[in-house]
Amino acid sequence: MAETSRATREAARLALDERVARELQDQLPLLAERTVSAITAEVPSYSGTLTGQMRDKISNAVQIALGTFLNLLEHAQGSDPSTPLAPALEAAYALGSGEARSGRSMDALLAAYRIGARVAWREMSTTTVRSGLPAATVAEFAELLFAYIDELSAASVAGHADELASAGRARRRNLERLAQHLLAGEPEKVLLSSAERADWPPPQTLTAVLVPRTSLRGPLALLSPRTLEAGEDLPGPEPGAETAVLLVPDMHGAQRRQLARVLRGRRAVLGPARPWHRVEASFRRACRLLALDIDPPADGEPLDTERHLAELVLGMDPEGLADLRSRALEPLASLPPATAHRLADTLRSWLLHHGRRDDVATDLFVHPQTVRYRMGRLRELYGDRLTDPATVLELTLALAFPERPAPADD
Repeated sequence: MAETSRATREAARLALDERVARELQDQLPLLAERTVSAITAEVPSYSGTLTGQMRDKISNAVQIALGTFLNLLEHAQGSDPSTPLAPALEAAYALGSGEARSGRSMDALLAAYRIGARVAWREMSTTTVRSGLPAATVAEFAELLFAYIDELSAASVAGHADELASAGRARRRNLERLAQHLLAGEPEKVLLSSAERADWPPPQTLTAVLVPRTSLRGPLALLSPRTLEAGEDLPGPEPGAETAVLLVPDMHGAQRRQLARVLRGRRAVLGPARPWHRVEASFRRACRLLALDIDPPADGEPLDTERHLAELVLGMDPEGLADLRSRALEPLASLPPATAHRLADTLRSWLLHHGRRDDVATDLFVHPQTVRYRMGRLRELYGDRLTDPATVLELTLALAFPERPAPADD
């Protein structure tokens, strides 16, 4: 606003004499009232709001704005060209900011400015023409009046935009803080307060989704606008610097299947739905599944924790599972590694298929006679232990999932 406006620059060429200026000043209360009445009648957004004290306040603002313009013309000669207009522009800026806080768009305020300009010129032109001013002077007066109102409306637009930007940044910060509180498992009282500050109505449930940052924008555009996002300062062992977290509201049944379709091909991990204030549990489970390094589905669907509960349970204590496997397979320890691996795979399939030889052969892509030979060898090594329920339980847990081959040495 420090830059000299067009109205202040041009006003120096059109200083009104005192008589005309005084007559126009005397008209301001009536002019302001007619302006407010026209705005109330023609702009629906203001039809029920400009009443009582608010009407008086707006009427006073109109008088001040037009009075500033008249003072600008009356005292333009020899004055500082940037000073007279500053208060009016600041007031217009504040008006636009207030409209944004009230939840109204600029359309209504710009319409009010247009109506105000029309009413002001209709009333003022009568006085200027009646005062005997030359036609060229009246035309220049009109040009300056409309230029002045354009500057006021531009200041209001700037105030409106700045307020929305500021409010948007503040809300984004509050939403990010809410997401961090949820992932940290803060008490429900803290979460409710954080949700209120973010103007975020809590859903029934939230589902945590891990998504690579590079694949984040697409899903966000298709999900509920109440979806929360977190990508920095994640609590506990983070899923990785390149991974972001989405907290998606109310994903059940068909909605969850739709969510999986949205995430297809994005290498996402889908946690379980949990009550919104307990979504930390969904996040932790998704992180644990990601840490298991399970191969993603070939069709590009996300890794879904609901389909890998057994791996998650057995993966809770990797060192304990390794000890269990070592003890359960101790009878194979003296065999060559390749032989021990084949017999372990056969024993696993035999347990999972309840000893059905043909099913085991199909699973292993071998002849049923090969299965018979291998099982004979295993019975020699284990003896009666293969009929002991405790041993069968240990073997079932230890061999529930194929052991990943060790990476080859370089």
